[in-house]
Amino acid sequence: MQSTETLPNGLTLFQDDRFFKLGQDSVLLSAFARIPRRARVLDLGCGTGALALLCWRDDLTITGLELQPGPAGLFAQSIAQNGLENVRVVQGDLRDVRRLLPHASMQYVICNPPYFAQGTGKAAAGAARRAARQDASASLDDILDAIAWVLPTGGQCALVFRPERLCPLLSGLEARGFTPKRLRLVHQTAQAAPSAVLVSAKRGAADGLAVEPPLLVCGPDGALSDEYRAIYGK
Repeated sequence: MQSTETLPNGLTLFQDDRFFKLGQDSVLLSAFARIPRRARVLDLGCGTGALALLCWRDDLTITGLELQPGPAGLFAQSIAQNGLENVRVVQGDLRDVRRLLPHASMQYVICNPPYFAQGTGKAAAGAARRAARQDASASLDDILDAIAWVLPTGGQCALVFRPERLCPLLSGLEARGFTPKRLRLVHQTAQAAPSAVLVSAKRGAADGLAVEPPLLVCGPDGALSDEYRAIYGK
């Protein structure tokens, strides 16, 4: 069933029960990313475009790249509904990025990639959801290769990932000439193990990683934290 969601920034997002819907990680990543003014931005594996729309500003030029026609079509509907002239969606396989997008054509990449290696992680109903959760259609190396193709020296990326896969993410970024610059763990509570990690990296930058204070979803009383509520505009 198709539905719409009003995002914290007021934009309308078209969704469908067949595909992954707006989740916490995309919202938190949009708040974590520091996209420069007038940047050319790529949302890699954009799905229905939630992350791209959350990061939207009128000074940016945003491209979403999505493998599956269904989510890409919904993103196109959202673009039209919101009248966004500086956003477009490209339907295609990120493993073919060299054919789809020019080399060094972007300045910032945002990505909420599949968290789990194929055959691991929580089961997801339907092929479309499995493609979004597991890396059968694009491995971590495929994703990082695509980022490296579109970003020149000085280009930046921001990703959200599983903490238990942080080592291959950081080592993969460094192998492609990216220096991790900021890292922040997301916890449901101060006592809980982290559920996600937010990472920002810059190509060709000097060493120096800032590990930021943890982002707590809930405070000691179990209520949503002030920061979390502010991110959601509550």
